[in-house]
Amino acid sequence: MRAEDFESCKVGEIVPIQVDLPGSGERIEHIAYIPLPLPDDITLSTRTYKLLAEADRAIGRLDAATDHLPRPELLIRPALYKEAVSTSALEGTYAPLFDVLEGDYIEEPRQTAEVREIRNYLKAAVDGVSLIASEPLRFNLVKRLQATLVAGTRGDGYSAGRLRTTHVFIGEHRSGIRGARFVPPPPGDRLRRGVDDWDKWINRQDDIPLLVRVAMAHYQFETLHPFTDGNGRIGRLTMVLQLISSKALRYPILNLSAYLEPNKEQYKDLLLQVSQTGEYDPWIQFFAQGVREQAERSRRRIEDLMACRDHMLESLKAQRAKGVVLELIDDLVGHPIITPSHAAALHGVTYPPANNAIARLIELGFLEEITGRSYGRVFACRRIMEIVDAE
Repeated sequence: MRAEDFESCKVGEIVPIQVDLPGSGERIEHIAYIPLPLPDDITLSTRTYKLLAEADRAIGRLDAATDHLPRPELLIRPALYKEAVSTSALEGTYAPLFDVLEGDYIEEPRQTAEVREIRNYLKAAVDGVSLIASEPLRFNLVKRLQATLVAGTRGDGYSAGRLRTTHVFIGEHRSGIRGARFVPPPPGDRLRRGVDDWDKWINRQDDIPLLVRVAMAHYQFETLHPFTDGNGRIGRLTMVLQLISSKALRYPILNLSAYLEPNKEQYKDLLLQVSQTGEYDPWIQFFAQGVREQAERSRRRIEDLMACRDHMLESLKAQRAKGVVLELIDDLVGHPIITPSHAAALHGVTYPPANNAIARLIELGFLEEITGRSYGRVFACRRIMEIVDAE
């Protein structure tokens, strides 16, 4: 990070810092970036406003698509699993969707570290959606979600769920702070003021369009980097929570990270560019394009899931099936990996009818057994997993 790269910036300032290098006892002089409070208004290009309008319409169509579903809440789970895998991949944590879904039936000590970390995101996302139904989206709420995100991982410990009290940097770890791409604000009063200003800004009423607010708030959050770990994942989760809190979406079914992950270098470059130039327009244009594309993809995914569901139901009804096996079809949308015990619990029946229902679905080719065992069997609906995992 070089001070000269930020000479034309109008939305922040470079400050000198002193950093103790871990393990060496050496203290070095360096620089950090402190963003100014977000502005009261903003001017954007015509092209950006056009993309924002298209993104707004796409979100409206996505939200409306849930009106025709018998149980729209079933979509939450596959959408969150998809987002969990993509947002974690952005931070270098990779695990196949199948492994994450299968984690429902594997004891935590037997799960890989990657699967446990991704499933932590799932819990944080579910908690976040539940919490904003009864309280505003404030930084204190975000701190609770960060503690959930890092629980039991390398980021756990005293700093979990707390504003950081140490320096952090963005870049290759082996290069150290000297070779950092970006150094966020130092800990202390200036970081606390920055977080307080962010908190007030995202909760105030003004005329800035919602998607612009979400994009700007995300830039500010990532630039402040308020935690020692999990800033990227929590920052992206906060974007979706803003959309739900503002009533643009009723369910967390927009998978933004699935757009950001394959475009991660551009994503990071554009956030840095705001700090270097003071220009929000390129970042907001990129963000609006991502929202538009992902809203359309999410809507098509809903259509594909419902078509798959309808096909399975029609096949069963043609055979005059009734009872638990019909009800189980809806469950497969949210639980494409399932066990007889889980199916029994979902429908308040005993094990035998649930097991018989699963056997019927196996006969029709809708489920397959994936453990190869005669006990503790787990079954998967491959077609639904393919739809959820599709780009």
